[in-house]
Amino acid sequence: MKVHLAGYNVDTEVLDEIEQKCGKRSDLTPEVISAAYARISRDPRPISEIRRDARSEVERSRKSNSTIIFKMGHHSVAEHAVFNLDILGVSRFVIEELEKFRLCSYTEKSQRYITLDKDFVIPEEIKGTSLQGLFLDMIGRQNEAYFKLYDKLRDYVFTKYHELAQNPKKHNLLEGWAKEDARYVTSLATESQVGQTINARNLELLLRRFASHPLTEVKELGRAIYAQIACVAPSIVLFNQANDRDIKTYPALKKLAAEFIEKDEGVFLNKDKDIELVEYTEDGDDVICAALLHTSSNLPYKQCIAIIKKMPHREKIRFFNATWQNMQFYDSMLREFEYANLTFSVVLSSAAFGQLKRHRMSTITAQEYHPRLGVTIPQSIKEIGMDDYFMEIVKATNEVYHKINEEIPQVAPYVLTNAHRKRVLIRLNARELYHISRLREDAHAQWDISNISRAMVEEAKQVMPLTFALIGGKDKYNEIYKSIYGQPPKVTEAVLPGARNIK
Repeated sequence: MKVHLAGYNVDTEVLDEIEQKCGKRSDLTPEVISAAYARISRDPRPISEIRRDARSEVERSRKSNSTIIFKMGHHSVAEHAVFNLDILGVSRFVIEELEKFRLCSYTEKSQRYITLDKDFVIPEEIKGTSLQGLFLDMIGRQNEAYFKLYDKLRDYVFTKYHELAQNPKKHNLLEGWAKEDARYVTSLATESQVGQTINARNLELLLRRFASHPLTEVKELGRAIYAQIACVAPSIVLFNQANDRDIKTYPALKKLAAEFIEKDEGVFLNKDKDIELVEYTEDGDDVICAALLHTSSNLPYKQCIAIIKKMPHREKIRFFNATWQNMQFYDSMLREFEYANLTFSVVLSSAAFGQLKRHRMSTITAQEYHPRLGVTIPQSIKEIGMDDYFMEIVKATNEVYHKINEEIPQVAPYVLTNAHRKRVLIRLNARELYHISRLREDAHAQWDISNISRAMVEEAKQVMPLTFALIGGKDKYNEIYKSIYGQPPKVTEAVLPGARNIK
């Protein structure tokens, strides 16, 4: 056996320094990795030799990439080229568009830990119009409210948690709690920044979607990203122009939906719950148990499910207990837990959606933000007696939103706040819900998303009690485990060859 590190991410400034010292090199491109790996299936030579050839003939490699991707349709070779992008000065509203692409990695500037400045994006569509002054005045009021709320919330948390406040090392933590609640009054136009890691195949999809998007800021972001990678890797990002599928499909569906809704006058009479389980795998406990039996035997699935259906409840419990016996809080559920699915309708704040959308292995589709769904007010703001002031800002924001919406509807959401809400449909399997719960119900989790996660889990437990017997935040894992097995889990030390034990 032989394993060789063929490449890795390198800061472009380091590459520039190398070129300054050693001269210009044409092979400093991720395209050669894609071209080399694309030849593995038909070239008998060792991979190292194939890569060497690809590096020595970059133009030939580029032609090869284009042929394989465009003519032969093997888009997966583009996944071997990976880019790291620094994205700055983008609105919170548009970052939601950026982070829709699930097979990418993101680290975003946190409004929970960083004191916000007064930087925000003015949509191009609104510049120079009669609405610009109205927009700017409203953002100014929101930002003023943020600092006013932060000052009062900071005093509040330092008083409420006076024991923690005695330790200067805990001051950042306490200030963070004040910031995370004060930010609920800031707008979706607030500037942010994000580090993104994305392979060329997904980048091509992103660029195509952005080129087709109705918002100018999204289009400009797409063009700016393409400008950075076009000269480095032109052969593996081919289909990046706007297309009819992305431009026309949702507008056509929206028009059709309006026709159906108009015919059903009672459609808005029943107010839905904020968190509601709307669909799930029937007999999910049995489905997962049968999947575990299937993996652990040589029987076909139909026979496995028939056996499980006849199995006494206590025997099913034994199956689940054997599954979890050797788990630690950081272990994921076995893949068999992906065979049971749940779909939730969730109405949540922009602040909470910023957390939920990170769970990209779920299927998440969302409606637009709208004032009619109300706002989420942090409890701390109520406790300091600033909820009336908070709602004054919200009311003024809603008035500005409606005025902008009458003339330029696509940019109206920019002025809405982190407290404003949208309706989301999220479909996930049992394994993913365990992951969400471990992370979002932990004591360190943000309260808003923690409340949502807890409500989803409670609904899930009602329909799949065996499947979710071990679910909960990671800080409660030992306690939950002990309730099942009578003792906490046995902790195993991770040992790396030639390294110290990790404790």
